[in-house]
Order: sequence, then C-alpha cells, then structure tokens
Amino acid sequence: MSEILPILIECHYTRPYYFPMEQPEELAKDTLFTQQVQRLHQLTVYGRWFFVGCLWLTIAPFSLWGLRSELVIWQQHFTWVALRYGLFYHPLSTLGLSVCIGATVSTLVWQSRNILLGLPQREKRRLEKQVLHIRQQGQNHPLWRWICH
Repeated sequence: MSEILPILIECHYTRPYYFPMEQPEELAKDTLFTQQVQRLHQLTVYGRWFFVGCLWLTIAPFSLWGLRSELVIWQQHFTWVALRYGLFYHPLSTLGLSVCIGATVSTLVWQSRNILLGLPQREKRRLEKQVLHIRQQGQNHPLWRWICH
C-alpha cells in the first residue's frame, strides 16, 4: 500500500486539465496563446504591485501616525532599544507596518524568483488554464479586453 500511494498522489497532481476545444500540442505551438499567457502574468505582476502600493498608501500612514511620538525620540537619540520598545508598546502600528513590509518583501521575492528561475510549471499551467477560461467566456469576462484583444 505504501508503494501505491505516492504513485496515486503523483498522478493526481501532474495530470493537467485541458478544455475539450483545444489540444495541448496545438496550444504549445500557438504563439498568440503564449502572448496571452504572458499578458496575464504581466497583469498579475501589476496587480500585486498595485495591492502593495495601496497598503502603503492606506495602512502605513496610520501606523506612522500612531508612532509619531516615538519618531521624535528616534530622531533625537536613535537606539535599537528605543526602536524595540517603541514598536512593542504600539502593537497596532507595528502590525500595520509589518503587513506593509511583509507584502512588499513577498512580492519582491516572488517577482525575483520568476525573473531569475522562470515561472514554475504549476504557475504556467494555472495561467494557461485561466487564459483558456477567458477565451471560452469571451467578451463577458472582465479581463478579456486586456488578454485577448
């Protein structure tokens, strides 16, 4: 039984789903399809950076406002202990800044990995499946204008 389980799991995760209207061989040769997948990936990148920008424009000012008294102290006599205690005694401000910094770093790491190592196969399959879904829905899909037109 332990020998069969990895085979079943492997088959379950490696079997891609294709819509019946197009075959995988045809999709690999279709340069238009490849361009559409790249456009969808580019929209994903823009969406992530837009989300990070919105975090910095909405959450960060409130977090820094909560730390305004500590900022004055840090400007006069900065020490790591003052920073630690300032963040410790302002947990909501610390949480807000942590969310902003965490989203920024995770987006930077994600985009750097994609640039240096290329897209993982799972991500490529997801994007391909999503482009096929957009094609199938046609102009009714909100992303059709940016992907297929």
